[in-house]
Amino acid sequence: MGRFKKAFRGLPDPRAANARHDLLEVLVIALAALLCGAESCADMEDFGSAKEELLRRFLRLEHGIPSHDTFSRVFRLLDPKAFEAAFCRFMVSFAGQLRGVIAVDGKALRGAFERGRRSTPLQLVNVWAAEARLAIAQCLAPNRNEVAAALEVLELLSLEGCIVTADALHCHAKMAQRIVDRGGAYVLALKENQSALFADAQALLEPVGENKQAEQVLTTAHGRDERRRAAVARAKGLADKHDFPGIAAVGRVELQRRVEGKDEQPIVRYFLLSTVCSPACLLAITRTHWGIENQLHWVLDVVFDEDRARNRKDNGPENLAVLRKLALNILRSHPDKASIRRKIKRSGWDDTFLLSMLSQMR
Repeated sequence: MGRFKKAFRGLPDPRAANARHDLLEVLVIALAALLCGAESCADMEDFGSAKEELLRRFLRLEHGIPSHDTFSRVFRLLDPKAFEAAFCRFMVSFAGQLRGVIAVDGKALRGAFERGRRSTPLQLVNVWAAEARLAIAQCLAPNRNEVAAALEVLELLSLEGCIVTADALHCHAKMAQRIVDRGGAYVLALKENQSALFADAQALLEPVGENKQAEQVLTTAHGRDERRRAAVARAKGLADKHDFPGIAAVGRVELQRRVEGKDEQPIVRYFLLSTVCSPACLLAITRTHWGIENQLHWVLDVVFDEDRARNRKDNGPENLAVLRKLALNILRSHPDKASIRRKIKRSGWDDTFLLSMLSQMR
């Protein structure tokens, strides 16, 4: 637990000075409970009571197991900015040197809405290290403004040796400048809402011949085949012309799907690149980006039931979202080859296996 304590030790305790339960102990019990399938603060109390003997092996628990009200109060009052920064520090230490594709994307917590505001749930921006397969940062989107949240969350990271990918919402000069300032490169999706820049990108890619394109054929399940083709062209002068920092090249990816023997309409996507890469490399980067949806957002919703979580008061939803990501990272990093779902069940059933999970945080 040494690495965990080092990262979270400086976290300000929002409770009164006479609080009975140590903040770090509350966080460790809550995290262990999530590793075993807990979904609420009441579950955390029940987990602690059932596993008290085990927890006392590495926690003092001077005043016993916290109540569900204590767990709820801690997560409602805890400063989410400080908690997210501590999470980021821990994950950078846990993952080691970041490299490869770093994907940025937004996700709504659909159950976390105030009464009468179902259509405007809490919105977060998540950062995913594709090579390490770990969530490394998150930030609340103020007033559901993902653009501002993405700029803020990247301030927490050193992006040396990384390629940041994001959808067209984040294809703007401030995002490009932030990535470059943090030492990274970018591959940003470009759409027609930036008409002049989009037209120039199309014009640069138009003369690229088939012999300069890369092709990738994928056979997937459920009777679906995909054919992807990519082209890259240098974009000298485009950065100055459009006041867009760092543009070195533009790219195009064409996707053709065949489902149950029938061809679908082709999809063509354009990208701005801050470094010139091969068409094959562009194909790999753009495909890797979608790991944030398949390996992070989907797992949080299906395995951790995040979309149905009804924590909605104060800072509770944001802080518990951080804790769920931390639990997922630990589960995914454990060397056992079972699925995430099976690891959660085994952690609840087998104390030795749970301890092996927690020991990864040394």
